[in-house]
Amino acid sequence: MVIKRFGPVSVGKIAGTLYAAMGLLIGAVVSLIALVGGFTSDNSAAGPFAVLFGVGAIVIFPILYGAMGFLFTMIAAALYNLVAGWVGGVELDLQ
Repeated sequence: MVIKRFGPVSVGKIAGTLYAAMGLLIGAVVSLIALVGGFTSDNSAAGPFAVLFGVGAIVIFPILYGAMGFLFTMIAAALYNLVAGWVGGVELDLQ
């Protein structure tokens, strides 16, 4: 069996969803670090900024990771299709 072509949009949707889930996890970690840093800071103005940064991380990271994962995976799938046309694709041996 030889994989000769990937649907760039379908591969991009899968990768975008996976990257968005990773972005949510990374955003949660960044949010916790920002909250801890804001609460332990001596600067009283840092507290609200840390809270806004933490909430922003949970919202923005999944959107950015998902969009970039979708875009770059679509480009990679299109490049794979181009190169597979020249060299014949990836051969799989399934049982």
